Amino acid sequence: MNPTDFIKQYAKHPTYKAPTGHQLNAKSWQTEAPLRMLLNNLDEEVAENPDQLVVYGGTGQAARNRENLEKIIEMLLELDDNHSLLIQSGKAVGVVRSHPEAPRVLIANSNLVPAWANWEHFEDLKSRGLMMFGQMTAGSWIYIGSQGILQGTYETFAACANTHFGGSLRGKLLVSGGLGGMGGAQPLAATMAGSVFLGADIDPKRIEKRLETRYIDKMTHRYTEARDWALEAMKKGENISIGLVSDIGDLLERLLADGIIPDILTDQTSAHDPVFGYVPNGLSLAEAEKLRLSDPQLYKQKSLKSMARHVGLMLDLKKRGSVVFDYGNNLREFARQGGESHSFDFKGFVPEYIRPLFCEGKGPFRWAALSGDPEDIYTTDHALMEAFPENKQLIHWLKQAREKIAFQGLPCRICWLGMGEREKAGLIFNDLVKSGKVKAPLVIGRDHLDCGSVASPNRETEGMLDGSDAVSDWPLLNLMSNTAGGATWVSFHHGGGVGMGYSQHAGMVVLVDGTERAEKCLRRVLHNDPAMGIYRHHDAGYEAATKVGERFDLLI
Repeated sequence: MNPTDFIKQYAKHPTYKAPTGHQLNAKSWQTEAPLRMLLNNLDEEVAENPDQLVVYGGTGQAARNRENLEKIIEMLLELDDNHSLLIQSGKAVGVVRSHPEAPRVLIANSNLVPAWANWEHFEDLKSRGLMMFGQMTAGSWIYIGSQGILQGTYETFAACANTHFGGSLRGKLLVSGGLGGMGGAQPLAATMAGSVFLGADIDPKRIEKRLETRYIDKMTHRYTEARDWALEAMKKGENISIGLVSDIGDLLERLLADGIIPDILTDQTSAHDPVFGYVPNGLSLAEAEKLRLSDPQLYKQKSLKSMARHVGLMLDLKKRGSVVFDYGNNLREFARQGGESHSFDFKGFVPEYIRPLFCEGKGPFRWAALSGDPEDIYTTDHALMEAFPENKQLIHWLKQAREKIAFQGLPCRICWLGMGEREKAGLIFNDLVKSGKVKAPLVIGRDHLDCGSVASPNRETEGMLDGSDAVSDWPLLNLMSNTAGGATWVSFHHGGGVGMGYSQHAGMVVLVDGTERAEKCLRRVLHNDPAMGIYRHHDAGYEAATKVGERFDLLI
């Protein structure tokens, strides 16, 4: 199909839809795959704001602007297997000579020289059309909707239950803020883990989207109604989720006034971006939008002050018995800047609950069915349950996922797999495509939030044993090893999750098309990628990582 006709059918702004089925539009599946996933990122079922090409996180885009998006589509339709496309912050800037086992797309988003790596310089460049914010999986074309973070959230809540509540959250109240593209996974993860969930978001549309996709059970604008629903469910031992249209600080203040102390308290508002993410207390959405444009500096001051109040209320609840942790949106740092001097008196979710998994090379392994047929995902679910019969938690997750998760855009799945498991799964998937049991190729990717792909001192690398929290050699090595291994597209971003100046991270996606070429690439990439987590944590002094490294003969 020529680019003009293709864009009319699949990318007529602001309506985007990935092609499905087994027929190619591009020259090969190596370019068809990133093309479909790019469009899937912008599908209205998946993206927060397709009109602005925003996928999630308030400002995380898939491409810089409409013109650049259409150019990327055109290039992917025409690219052959001996060349690779270069993407610089959402703009196609060149094609280089490569080879059939090299990545077809090389992506760099939002990267700035460290002394200039701040929101002010970024926003100046963005206003002049020179840059975009790629978040983590928005600008690397492997976002899969709220399911993408769902299992990680579930793993975190389950680990919290094991640490503090004897393994069960039955009858417990979990409270949080933020129900957008990432935070929207919280209500379903919480109920899957057994708790009552009460979450606040100032934007009713975000809660409505969670209702439509079955990630949340109930919605209300009235605090008293939300409170009473939660108390009744706790009394009955029911696990339901409630979305309240409210400022999160106001919700916490009212819970304190009523003497209701959440068992667990966290937050996933878009606090990584004080201007275009977080909404200050006291402003309506319309007022916030006007102030962002008319006086961004005043807006930022109001945001920082609100975050300080927000964290202060979290600290008050912590003193009264709540288990409180940061969920990686840099809320604590911006609250500190807003005047809350004790903002780091509670830890982040990674050092509290996830790092032991990272030491085993475990992380968020995700895949998408390019056929568009949900049965292809169910076939892979079944294959994994057969391949890992001893992994009871994985089997429990996959069964619950099939029952409770509504697909958004292309059918996708995620589960946490570790060293050895990822490679085994990838080869099984390749055989399923080769045999025709899966109707069209799959792609395997992951969140950038993984065991060996991020340097983020306020999140993934907070509190490393050896103090190497801010060393970003590791995500660069991850990028290079996945490029050398033959991932189908690779990416390196700055700022995702916590904002400009606070993180660097690498992503990869690898095609599963049933070919011998794919098998060779899968063997390399799905070994190298989790191995980076072992290398990183062994080097930092984690005994668990050393043991895994010895078992897989990784250490030198």
